[in-house]
Amino acid sequence: MGQVRQRLDSAQVQSNQCAPKLHSVANSTPYCANTSQTGPMKTPSHPSQVLAFDTSTEFMSVALCTSAGHWLAGEEGGQRASARLIPVIESLMKQAGCTWPALDAVAFGRGPGAFTGLRTACSVAQGLALGAAKPVLALDTLMVVAQETATMQEWSTTSPATHSVWVVMDARMNEIYAAHYQWSAGQWSTVVEPHLSGVGELNQRWLHAPAHTVAGSALLAFGEQLQTGLAARLPQAWPSARALLPLAQQAWERGETKHAMHAVPLYLRDKVALTTAERYAAQAPVQR
Repeated sequence: MGQVRQRLDSAQVQSNQCAPKLHSVANSTPYCANTSQTGPMKTPSHPSQVLAFDTSTEFMSVALCTSAGHWLAGEEGGQRASARLIPVIESLMKQAGCTWPALDAVAFGRGPGAFTGLRTACSVAQGLALGAAKPVLALDTLMVVAQETATMQEWSTTSPATHSVWVVMDARMNEIYAAHYQWSAGQWSTVVEPHLSGVGELNQRWLHAPAHTVAGSALLAFGEQLQTGLAARLPQAWPSARALLPLAQQAWERGETKHAMHAVPLYLRDKVALTTAERYAAQAPVQR
């Protein structure tokens, strides 16, 4: 554990030094709001034992799959994630009675999402994996939101029926992280890759190809500006702990592991804040 802790401390320092400030949004409620609500969720055994976490939003999610079941934790993230992620991971490992050598892989939400959160998750995943000599799984954060949507909608993992979901997460600066996925028998395929979009672009897409389900925090941030038509709207969907594990296990089974040094976040833009002039311009009334 000493070597793992040394790697973790180094990763946490790096994350704190590189992280810009975030703003808070979203009044949606996380699946597991604080560590006092953590605990085991008994499930059938799986061949993989995986630790997974995501800090790409204002909420922090941690999940652990062991032979005894699934263990979940979540609490407020944002600026607190860089200080709280490691203690929450260690607490969950202790509760589950899981040791670092017992793990098969470390999975993290690679984004897109908040710059600070992506750096935190990636650096901690690298520290853990290097210290414990484990491979890394980099998960598509928007697909994690899609997985949460499937759970909320109770889509069957065995039925041949297919479902379609657009994930739209607030990216600040009047932009949206968006992607389109299709679900069939518990497996996801990507129809439109994660990208940075404006409201108008998405409305045009849905005008020509109506959405069936739209999920994510941008529904709260933009409200009726997002013209989703008859689609089901799930603004409360987010990258939860319970949604992380199915994707991590599937990635493990597909052999998508990589060395920790090759794990990188998914950034869809280099700019993390508007200038003062740009903020004023965005607030100015439109001249007709």
